[in-house]
Amino acid sequence: MSAARSVFSSFVAEHRRSRTLLVQPRMGFSDPAMMRRGLHAVAGAGVPAVGTVTLDSYTRTGQHDLAAMSLESGVQLNGYPLVALGTGVTTELLDGLFGPRFPVQVRHGSPQPEDIFAAMLEAGLDASEGGPVSYCLPYSSVPLRTATASWSRSATLLAAQADRGVLCHLESFGGCMLGQLCPPGLLVALSVLECLFFAEHGVRSVSASYAQQTSPDQDAEALWAMRRLCAEELAGVDFHIVLYTYMGLFPETPAGARELLAESVRLAVRTGTERLIVKTTAEAHRIPTVEENVDALRLAHATALDQPAPGRPPSGDTEVYLQARLLVDEVRSLAPTIAEALPAAFERGLLDVPYCLHPDNGNETRCVLDDEGRLQWWHTGRMPLPAALGGRRSRDRVSATRMLADLSYHRRRLDPVLPGPSTEPARA
Repeated sequence: MSAARSVFSSFVAEHRRSRTLLVQPRMGFSDPAMMRRGLHAVAGAGVPAVGTVTLDSYTRTGQHDLAAMSLESGVQLNGYPLVALGTGVTTELLDGLFGPRFPVQVRHGSPQPEDIFAAMLEAGLDASEGGPVSYCLPYSSVPLRTATASWSRSATLLAAQADRGVLCHLESFGGCMLGQLCPPGLLVALSVLECLFFAEHGVRSVSASYAQQTSPDQDAEALWAMRRLCAEELAGVDFHIVLYTYMGLFPETPAGARELLAESVRLAVRTGTERLIVKTTAEAHRIPTVEENVDALRLAHATALDQPAPGRPPSGDTEVYLQARLLVDEVRSLAPTIAEALPAAFERGLLDVPYCLHPDNGNETRCVLDDEGRLQWWHTGRMPLPAALGGRRSRDRVSATRMLADLSYHRRRLDPVLPGPSTEPARA
């Protein structure tokens, strides 16, 4: 086990020592030539970056036959069909690009990733992401217990690669649930719990994720709380923190989009976050091009270079930390293993993601933005959060008007208000 090495985690560790923010796109193309062009562009962007191969919807849902039929018919998919294309094609795709100076992560969105992980390993890659909760509740109707069993087998498969000298890395997507309108305490708890799940199955290199929300100060508290909890819980496991540029309704103007990306960079540097998943100026309109992804990587890197050294984390317990600490402890008390405890927590309502419609999620909880842009609980359902830690059980519903206003917070803040048509009569 001690002799195992990871291209991905070694690359992150090297840049962590130099306090260099790593940047990464979310990029996937069904045409191997285009996918290689994208990876080549990221590798040659002149910034410290991680490559990404994002998979298509058919592959995410295990419909590899439909992915293969689409390829044969010349139909363009919304990502790279890793399993359908086969090992040889992917090995050729990575030749001369993937290596110690340019790691590549497979991103997928699957609640049942065994086939994906097997194909990834056959191609020589050692890093992926997701989790039994974060890749089940938002993206599928697969029962949570089924997804948890599948992820148990999948994580065990990755951990077993240490026997042949490969240390695989898994990133929890738990801090990105639905992208927006989920209070940070729950996001931090979910990401840490999924990292504990990975470690429980023998994975020794993990990362905890968090998606930028609407308050820089609250987000900083969340990232510091996540790092503290990981340090407290993941003894003997190599870990780092990854931040996602805002995943909700993105500004529609190029200037607004660039500013929101820059704000996420400042947040990452302020908190000592090791890796940033970027967004582009095209996010509000369409799938970004290779060039737009590279532009975003370069902007993020340039912005990071202009920032001061990381700030100091809070000396005491913040509300975000205390909420996440309580939820982690409550879930862990339900069963001997995290694999057993996670489904039980959702069945009892101890974990409940606001506005998530998956059948195994209670969907009793709600949240709102306060006047300062901080996400606050409006109704915590059966979650064990007392009023002293921000828990609330309001009898009033969150109105559709308020919810839409909260969803469009960054657009309203960063996009200029254009004048509407004049209501005055035309003058001669």
